[in-house]
Amino acid sequence: MDKNKFKGWLYLLPAILFLAVFMVYPLVDVFIYSFEEGYNSASQTYFGVGTYNYSYVLHDPYFLQAIKNTLILVLITVPVSTILALLISLGLSSIKKLRHLFQTVYFLPYVTNTLAVGMVFMILFKKTPYTDGLANLILDFFGQGPIDFIDGPYWAKMLVLCIYTVWVVMPFKVLVLTSALASVKEDYYSAARIDGTSRFRIFYKITLPMISPMLFYLVITGFIGAFKAYSDAVAIFGTNLNAAEMNTIVGYIYDMLYGDSGGYPSYASAAAIVLFVIVLTITCINLLVRKKYVFNK
Repeated sequence: MDKNKFKGWLYLLPAILFLAVFMVYPLVDVFIYSFEEGYNSASQTYFGVGTYNYSYVLHDPYFLQAIKNTLILVLITVPVSTILALLISLGLSSIKKLRHLFQTVYFLPYVTNTLAVGMVFMILFKKTPYTDGLANLILDFFGQGPIDFIDGPYWAKMLVLCIYTVWVVMPFKVLVLTSALASVKEDYYSAARIDGTSRFRIFYKITLPMISPMLFYLVITGFIGAFKAYSDAVAIFGTNLNAAEMNTIVGYIYDMLYGDSGGYPSYASAAAIVLFVIVLTITCINLLVRKKYVFNK
């Protein structure tokens, strides 16, 4: 190895050690735990090695409910938040005056405490003996009966969680897409206008391909973030998510470790590996899609 390569690896050594200690080792450790049957964290002992932990987790109604909730959350919030962020970014890019003010206003939810925002949403949607909540007041204006969005039917609770998640993640997407739109060269637009190209065709043939790398980045991070959702549900429905039927995969893992049903690190490890496989699979699919649809400058 020549001197330059050695210096390069030397510069990378701190980052490699950090990744090895805090990412690779925990992943390997969790993978090992997931096969240790009857693991006791106090005595550090187990009575066998096998796939029972995976069988238990994949047949646990609470875990299946958590997978269902997480998948619904992912499939709804990722495309909706990305499309809304794109529309808002296009609107902001067309505003010359007060653009920075509007960008700041849209970014405020991102720097606001998640639990505090969740409490506000709970108040807006929760039905109490004293008030039906703002959402029900709006429904009453249109002649619809009150709905208990927090303790009522499953679809109502999922609707609130999806709205909350979209509202929380959208500011970051707006910021990224606004920057991406600003980076598109004006020469492309000028040439298209000279040729008499319609606005929709300009957007479809110029804007969308040029910002596709950022859109792809937001979709990937959106999928990963939605699969890791937990604090959003806690902020609205409290810590007993199983009773509310609103638990997520990460919430299930936490419950197996520290919740009322806690003390089962082997089950938690198996659930974590299942989550890892799901996220890895979707990420690989997105990477394959990227080769075909993402524009490379």
